[in-house]
Amino acid sequence: MRAVTATGTVNPVTVVQVGTYVSGPIVAIYVDFNAAVKAGQLMAKIDPRPFAAQVDVVSAALGNARAQLLKDRANLAYQKITYVRDQGMLRNAVISQDQLDSQRNAFEQAAAQVALDEASIQQQEASLRAAKLNLHYTNIISPVDGTVVSRNADVGQTVAASYQTPTLFLVAKDLTKMQVDTNVSESDIGGIRNGQTVDFTVDAYTKRIFSGTVTQVRKAPITVQNVVTYDVVVSVSNPELLLLPGMTANITIVTQRRDDVLRVPLRALAFSPRGHRPSSVRSNQSEYSARVWVENGGRLHPVRITRGLDDGNYVAVLSGDLKLGDDVIVDRARPAGDSGRNSPASARGGPHLPHM
Repeated sequence: MRAVTATGTVNPVTVVQVGTYVSGPIVAIYVDFNAAVKAGQLMAKIDPRPFAAQVDVVSAALGNARAQLLKDRANLAYQKITYVRDQGMLRNAVISQDQLDSQRNAFEQAAAQVALDEASIQQQEASLRAAKLNLHYTNIISPVDGTVVSRNADVGQTVAASYQTPTLFLVAKDLTKMQVDTNVSESDIGGIRNGQTVDFTVDAYTKRIFSGTVTQVRKAPITVQNVVTYDVVVSVSNPELLLLPGMTANITIVTQRRDDVLRVPLRALAFSPRGHRPSSVRSNQSEYSARVWVENGGRLHPVRITRGLDDGNYVAVLSGDLKLGDDVIVDRARPAGDSGRNSPASARGGPHLPHM
């Protein structure tokens, strides 16, 4: 099994920042750390009185604009009647053309004033909607179902939203689904793929091994002191809620593995009796033809094998005449008859293999 080791941080998959759109003093807080909240639940309240007063002011202005519209409509009706009457009087030569033109101008100005009043009413209605919306924003409401993981406000604190929206709460959407964000060096990132198995531990549970899956390899480089790393996201199930946000995870990403294979110490490939040279010939990218020496009846015999993955200590045997339990020679410096020179071939498999 071959693996990449790194450290990372346990984080919720989705964390929502709950802020405020309006400024003012906080008069009530209804949730605290670790509180479970539902979407639409009231979390805090900003003093609504200034915004309620603004709603009243705009409502009064809207009423005034509507009254002005009624007045100007009445004037428009009068000017229209006068203009029609003056047209008849001009045909009877009672008034001059200039008087009719003057009345026509008054009629058209009255019509324009009515249109202006109608536009003013639309403006006041928009202002009223904005004032009511600001009043609604004094209620700080949870946008999602989740758990409050951070609270950054207290009753009496004044929040200012003039330049940047203040973050009052952090709500983790679902703590049963977590992710580990880890930085993998550029030398190891080439072997990381989505779907690879990940084992990791946290300091809070040193004897427990958690499992996850690589779900994303982010292409944005992270450079710190000329060291380039890449963020690898590992998806983790957390049904028991043992993993908490911010925990440090020591992870092992399995990039290649073979289960239930024979293995021998890697040093055995470098051993050869006096007068012989070690043999190791590449046959493809991951498999080699190699030779190990086995003791049988007090004599050494060469055995040709095809080696596979190694973890720096052991190497997998893919094929050959080597059998489980054969005494493989690993130390060329010790004399014959020294029982410490041999190491039996062994078979290993399953998730607790040394890295291979």
